[in-house]
Amino acid sequence: MSVSLKNAIRDIPDFPKPGILFKDITPVLAQPELFQEAIDLLADSLKSQSVDKIAGIDARGFLFGAPLALALGVGFVPIRKQGKLPAECYSESYALEYGENVIEMHKDALNTGERVALVDDLLATGGTAAASLSLLQSAGADVVGVRFFIELTALNGRKNLHDNNVKSILTY
Repeated sequence: MSVSLKNAIRDIPDFPKPGILFKDITPVLAQPELFQEAIDLLADSLKSQSVDKIAGIDARGFLFGAPLALALGVGFVPIRKQGKLPAECYSESYALEYGENVIEMHKDALNTGERVALVDDLLATGGTAAASLSLLQSAGADVVGVRFFIELTALNGRKNLHDNNVKSILTY
């Protein structure tokens, strides 16, 4: 990984609320050579896994998941916030700091036994990714890896993802 990829991440203090240091990926997305490098690194981390599909988590997981699926020559499965998908869905609720949220995936998005990698932009506490793994398992998928562009290691989100071949491109 180039130093420029990590240097391109912009820190935004107190966003979205006081006390949070937001890792802004938009400078990477704005530079095609850096965005391509990020996708290449994610693809390289999955090439030995015989992936059938990439599942991306709404919304920034789509930014990495869709081009990653194209790079690997496989299909893409969106995992969305409740009420955003038009067909019959699997649903999974998960706890937020204050309350609960629900994510969904179309029931016909995967076939039983398909080898799927889950992708998102950032691993913090792991709640959304853990709920997404539950959705994939409900569909009978064989999860072969979980990939993140950025991981905030101090929040220990990996512990919620168990032994699912978790890897991150950048760590803070």
